[in-house]
Amino acid sequence: MTHSTEPTKVSILGKENIVVDYNLWGTYIVHDLLTNVPSATYVLITDTNLHDKYVPPFEASFSDVVAQRRSNARLLKYQIPPGETSKSRVTKADIEDWLLSDERDPPCDTKSVIIALGGGVIGDMIGFVAATFKRGVRFVQVPTSLLAMVDSSIGGKTAIDTPTGKNLIGAFWQPSKIYIDLNFLNTLPTREFINGMAEVIKTAAIWDEEEFDRLERNASHIMAAIRAPPEAGDQRLSSVQSIIKSLVLGSVKVKAHVVSEDEREGGLRNLLNFGHSIGHAYEGILTPQILHGECVSIGMVLEAALARHLGVLDGEAVARLAKCLSSYGLPTSPSDSVVRRRSANKHYTVNQLVSVMGADKKNDGKKKRIVLLAGIGRTFKREATVVSDRDIRVILSPAVIVEPSTTTSLNVSCTPPGSKSISNRALVLAALGKGECRIKNLLHSDDTEVMLNALVKLKGATFAWEKSGQILVVRGNGGRLEAHGEELYLGNAGTASRFLATVATLAASGTKDFSILTGNERMKKRPIGPLVEALQANGAGIEFLESTGSLPLNVKAGHGMKGGDINLAATISSQYVSSLLMCAPYADKDVTLRLIGGKPISQLYIDMTTAMMASFGIQVQKSTTEQHTYHIPRGRYVNPPEYVIESDASSATYPLAIAAITGTTCTVPNIGSASLQGDARFAVDVLRPMGCTVEQTKTSTTVTGPPKGSLRPIEEVDMEPMTDAFLTASILAAVAQNGQSKSTTRITGIANQRVKECNRIKAMEDELAKFGVTCHQLNDGIEINGIPYTALRKPLGGVHCYDDHRVAMSFSVLGTVAPHGTLIQERECVGKTWPGWWDTLRQPFGVELEGVDPEEINQVSAKNAQQSDKSILIIGMRGAGKTTTGGLAASLLGWQFVDLDTLLEDTAGQTIPKIIEASGWDEFRRLELAVLQKALHEKGKKHILACGGGVVEIPEARQLLTNFHRAGGLVILVQRDIEDIMSFLQIDKTRPAYVDNLRDVWLRRRPWYLECSNYQYYSTKAGQVDVAPPLDGLGRFLKTVTGRRQALSQIKVKEQSYFVSLTVPDVAAAAPILEEVAVGSDAVELRVDLLEDPERKSKPPSMEFVASQVAVLRCSSSLPIIFTVRSQSQGGKMPDDAHEDIHNLLNLALRMGVEFLDLEISLPEDVLRSISESKRNTKIIASHHDPNNTLSWSSGSWVPHYNKALLYGDIIKLVGVAKTQSSNLSLLQFRSWALTAHPSIPIIAINMGIEGQLSRIQNPFLTPVSHSALPFKAAPGQLSASEIRTALSLHGVIKPRNFYLFGKPISQSKSPAMHNYLFRETGLPHQYHLHEADDPSTLEPIIRNPNFGGASVTIPLKLPIVDLLDEVSWAAETIGAVNTIVVDLSRSSPTHAGKPYLVGHNTDWTGMRVVLSNAGAPISPPNSKDPKSALVIGGGGTARAAIYTLNQMGYSPIYLLGRSREKLQTVMESFPAEDYDISLIMTREDAVNITQRENASPIAVAIGTIPADKPIDANVEALLDILFGAGGKQNEKRILLEMAYKPAITPLMTMAEKSGWTTVKGLEVLAGQGVGQFELWTGIKPLLRDARAVVFGEKEV
Repeated sequence: MTHSTEPTKVSILGKENIVVDYNLWGTYIVHDLLTNVPSATYVLITDTNLHDKYVPPFEASFSDVVAQRRSNARLLKYQIPPGETSKSRVTKADIEDWLLSDERDPPCDTKSVIIALGGGVIGDMIGFVAATFKRGVRFVQVPTSLLAMVDSSIGGKTAIDTPTGKNLIGAFWQPSKIYIDLNFLNTLPTREFINGMAEVIKTAAIWDEEEFDRLERNASHIMAAIRAPPEAGDQRLSSVQSIIKSLVLGSVKVKAHVVSEDEREGGLRNLLNFGHSIGHAYEGILTPQILHGECVSIGMVLEAALARHLGVLDGEAVARLAKCLSSYGLPTSPSDSVVRRRSANKHYTVNQLVSVMGADKKNDGKKKRIVLLAGIGRTFKREATVVSDRDIRVILSPAVIVEPSTTTSLNVSCTPPGSKSISNRALVLAALGKGECRIKNLLHSDDTEVMLNALVKLKGATFAWEKSGQILVVRGNGGRLEAHGEELYLGNAGTASRFLATVATLAASGTKDFSILTGNERMKKRPIGPLVEALQANGAGIEFLESTGSLPLNVKAGHGMKGGDINLAATISSQYVSSLLMCAPYADKDVTLRLIGGKPISQLYIDMTTAMMASFGIQVQKSTTEQHTYHIPRGRYVNPPEYVIESDASSATYPLAIAAITGTTCTVPNIGSASLQGDARFAVDVLRPMGCTVEQTKTSTTVTGPPKGSLRPIEEVDMEPMTDAFLTASILAAVAQNGQSKSTTRITGIANQRVKECNRIKAMEDELAKFGVTCHQLNDGIEINGIPYTALRKPLGGVHCYDDHRVAMSFSVLGTVAPHGTLIQERECVGKTWPGWWDTLRQPFGVELEGVDPEEINQVSAKNAQQSDKSILIIGMRGAGKTTTGGLAASLLGWQFVDLDTLLEDTAGQTIPKIIEASGWDEFRRLELAVLQKALHEKGKKHILACGGGVVEIPEARQLLTNFHRAGGLVILVQRDIEDIMSFLQIDKTRPAYVDNLRDVWLRRRPWYLECSNYQYYSTKAGQVDVAPPLDGLGRFLKTVTGRRQALSQIKVKEQSYFVSLTVPDVAAAAPILEEVAVGSDAVELRVDLLEDPERKSKPPSMEFVASQVAVLRCSSSLPIIFTVRSQSQGGKMPDDAHEDIHNLLNLALRMGVEFLDLEISLPEDVLRSISESKRNTKIIASHHDPNNTLSWSSGSWVPHYNKALLYGDIIKLVGVAKTQSSNLSLLQFRSWALTAHPSIPIIAINMGIEGQLSRIQNPFLTPVSHSALPFKAAPGQLSASEIRTALSLHGVIKPRNFYLFGKPISQSKSPAMHNYLFRETGLPHQYHLHEADDPSTLEPIIRNPNFGGASVTIPLKLPIVDLLDEVSWAAETIGAVNTIVVDLSRSSPTHAGKPYLVGHNTDWTGMRVVLSNAGAPISPPNSKDPKSALVIGGGGTARAAIYTLNQMGYSPIYLLGRSREKLQTVMESFPAEDYDISLIMTREDAVNITQRENASPIAVAIGTIPADKPIDANVEALLDILFGAGGKQNEKRILLEMAYKPAITPLMTMAEKSGWTTVKGLEVLAGQGVGQFELWTGIKPLLRDARAVVFGEKEV
């Protein structure tokens, strides 16, 4: 593209070699190169990511221009793999070899020009190539990333990485030209763009405050453009083109100037490394998950904090820098949630960081040199400054040791940061006000940052900084706010959450009509209920989203406050009162606010609010006639031109307390008796009585402590006016002595401190106990028994701060006298109110600090659940199916089932509703806990204990449950869709109604349920009664989690095994094809990364969605589940950096008891360890995929991956790519080596691609397969199981065998057609034949033949055949007949040496079961309140199979009806009475009694086994007429299975159908038992519908 104006050029080293503009790539650069950097050979080198998009058009432009200019110049091209790993000696050598190759004809010479197109990796490495090739050739930089444009492309620093560190081998080699085409930024991924912004901000921070100010002002506009998808093309940055160019130019000019002044990095150029000393240390550990710019952003904030710690930078500048970086989406702390997620919480130590910093090129030997800021836009020196390791460690460490190191002559003046309380109020008032207000001494902290961000998002105001962050300019919008829609995350900022809850109600609808207020886990437990209730009562649309009474909140737009009378309970927090007061002027009418429930807490804070409202133009009148009542007129705040924030009086107690405890002097110059804050009285009311000298004026306070160890206890002090200061007082009381045996200080009036950032009263009791100080909690306070400071013990493990700033600062005061030093955990939590607190300790007070890593907490690995008789606990919401699931579980395990709610009622002699009605919920919960404790004690073995839904509401019960599963027990959370539960509870009146909204109850309890359980079972189906989970699915789940089912052991014995890879977006939607696609497989793989959650478009699926998918799959397929989350680099769809999402999903899989879990060994080590240590009975498939073909089976490059997989896997899966057939041969050799080295570890080793299909055929264990019914194949070259078996058959690996039907007559049998069809469909080479015989002795030669595969047996041989077999199954023995012979190749016959082992089975019953089940026959669960009974008609051999079938399906009683009592009696007595409830029906009275008996079990299923070729016996017909005609429950399906094949409609079927029964033909059972036979013979479960279609002549064979 031609330019209408000349691009901007920047001079560097005296030449205008830097060109900056849009649309330079192509014609402009070609012309400029040919003119200003002439050569016969240009070599364009880029990476494979950029090549296809940018090289062809440049090549075309080059050809056109060369032709136009009649030049003989040529263009050579080379591409390398992308990423930092290419910045190596190996890649450099590859490029050099290519340049020197004879194929370059003519060869590249010293006049050649190399063009580096790409980001920093390309520029650094290609520049180094240019510097050394032919002893140096010219090169040109064309940076394509923002980071490279403003940093690495300028200055001539070239290098490669080594294992020792980054950029350690290189050269200074200046590019001949640098073409910065800003158009590349249009396609730059958002994260890469943000990554580059770190360098832009860095440059402004060290050089140009005006540029920094511009970055602050334009953050929202720039970020809106950056966050547009790169696919937007040239339009992406159209709205900010000029701003982007200006910012890039600003950075480029600064760097060009610095390089020109100091090309070889003698001093000035070091300034460009601001943030890099610490940033590079993090990058060295966290790369590649955390990008360079992200690490530099963290480094900048920490290096600025270091400058503040050293006293050369004020706190406002640090806060301003952090806010600017944060506004561009950059992390400002290594503990940032995004950093932790992307790095999978990668563990590292401070020692590691300091060690990496030791390799920094700026260092002076072992002395570390760091660039220190002196203010925004300027540095402390014009070079890096030497900083001690001790100071660096304080900044980097998560914990700090405070040493007793103050001197008695100390006289300090200390000005604390602005008051948090006043700062937050001022921000709200100024935002609601009209006009501009300059706020001075605003607290720069986490809390105020949260408030600022929320007010901006609500469009309440705009903010700007002046004087390096010392003044905040607020332009209020006069109360015109707009709903935000997305979450307003408030962290643990209680003040912000309570103030904003009311502020958000004033917002009008914009693009959204609601705002969400949320916070961290602690914030979600802090109370806000009374405020919300008052707002709701006044018309505000506000609701709780999780736990009632706490965040998160959904605040509806446009509702506002009606005004008038408002009643508010104000005994918990005065912030509720202040929140309503400040917003009341914007109600629809004047407000009268009455504070009810007793004396308001913290009255002085309420007074502070009304005084500040007056400063902003609204006069609040306190009623003179009603106690605790306020009248607030309607109006609008008018912002004063200036508002000065007092220092925080609560924070001021800490420096004053240091003076008190150390016997020194401290003055706080801007807090005195005239302060708005109650804590200003601390010196007079607490320190003076303790023996301190206090001088307080209206504006200042000076404290001089008595000689160290001379503080006196206070008998009692009411600290209600200054509750936050009680922690400081407690610390002083801990060392206060009165010369008596017990020196006790009693503090009262602080009940509200139990609901602050933590339960502060308990925190003080627990943490002081570590020092040997005894405390006692009071209803509204605490007693502290002081001891001599010299007797203070070293706190074991240090002080736990509960993420509470006041706990940390208080105990740091104690640390100044504690003789052994005091370890303070969670050092950074002081950022909430005094980010520079540790700096204050170091600077004016001279306290010695040492940064340390906290002690490692040894975590005991979760023990694998082992098969045991320890009872199983079941928890979950009422209506989720606990009782039914528990009853079925007990039946499956042969244990006893106990419903603890029923046990409670039996114990109390009342129903639960009656207990609650008579004694209340508290008494019920007490009884519930007692029953749980007793059950665990008395029923600890072989019981299934179903707990009440609300048991997790009891803290002690939660601890019991958690301890139970941590000790190796099983606590199963039974889940069900909340909508289904709500529907069920509409009709269940056996339990009391929920007090709270059901969804709120679920949201409140959900984290408790997860905490208290180690497994979860998801119920997928719902009806109008308790849910009956599919028995087979529940059985497999229970057998897996209890260790009774070993799927791996079952699969390992097979010669070939397969798993089918599901490539469906929704398992539920694909349910109709699941059975078909699983045919021939031994396991089914759930590809979680391919699932599409309709609620999370283009995002990883939610945990709830995935849980439901696992449940549907478990119910739809009997195969073991392989749970796989495949990442993008491994050939899947899950983002590679989504480590936290993957970790959570893998943990969910373990909780759901899947049989197999695919674990990518490329995941972070902590994830690998966590999953492998928590796997219990799930087997791990440790996998690695190489879709880019970077590894070779023959070179040994796969060996490290195999070795790593051995650390974590029960199975190893390695997948490469085959380009030639020789790769498959190499793979075979590799597998042979692996199995020789570790024969007990199965390995899946295959190649992808067409050439790799042979490897799939040759892989014997769990080969991944596809199916034609699936949307697509999971990997290139994937085959179906049938295709692989066909290939193995052709190669003779699967040998053909002969199968037979024995019996007489059999000529009309459909079995040969059915089985031969199934053999063909599954790729097996076997044949099924008829062999008519009625003498079993004639079969001996056939069944002992080596080629014999198995047989079906029919009349008259079902009983005589038993004598020829080695074993008979339990079912066949019980039924008394064999219809199937199975060859067990793993064993030899004990009676026929060298011959196969033959086992007799009976599949008649399995055929009946599957047909009845498919017809909708219900399963009668154990302990059912409504048991189902069944009827068998006839007394022959088939009747025995029918009885066995019905018993296995849970029917009881089973009625037996026929002509001959004697015959029926014989059949009945052949079954054990303890296991079978069988009754005969011989008379009309028997039949009538069954149908009319009260609470009689209705007959749901009947099986006819009588001949159909003759009329039904008259007596039998009469009895059937009564039984068939008896009505069952309304709409209840009743089923007759007619075992006679002919005629098509039998008399029995006609009778049943006339009475409304559903009838099923006996031929259906033929197909069903045939499917069972086929599975026993081959291990393959074929499709019943295919077998049925052949039997019924619906499919040609």
